[in-house]
Amino acid sequence: MNQVDKFTIRVYGIVINNKKEVLLTDEFRLGMRMTKFPGGGLEFGEGTVECLRREFREETGQEINIQRHYYTTDFFQQTLHLPVPLQIISIYYLAGLERPEKLTTTDKKFDFEDVDGAQTFRWEKLATLKAGEFTSPIDKVVLKMLQEEYRD
Repeated sequence: MNQVDKFTIRVYGIVINNKKEVLLTDEFRLGMRMTKFPGGGLEFGEGTVECLRREFREETGQEINIQRHYYTTDFFQQTLHLPVPLQIISIYYLAGLERPEKLTTTDKKFDFEDVDGAQTFRWEKLATLKAGEFTSPIDKVVLKMLQEEYRD
């Protein structure tokens, strides 16, 4: 196993609608299907909020309202699917879409052809969402936190 001597910073938005559904993105990247919260990688020269705004503009075509910081990874997590291992630091914000009714979503998981960069969005009920839906172990931790906080 290669030694981990570099890290990547990822920034994600947690969008919860008035029906207590959370926005997920299904993607085909690195030759595999993955489910995660919307967001992506921090680029040199940008702050975390700026990164999240850029990612949402790129992925959804929308601006977001960032409500507050929610969670930053507090344990070691190595990348699972890259040839050179990196430590992942993930930062999550609670956010809202400016025009959620304009976002194209689907009810079907992986509602696309498996080509690199394919992506769809869907809403899932927070109360019944299972950790196994997520590709990232960090997202699974965040889901548990959200379910405890947003319990009926």
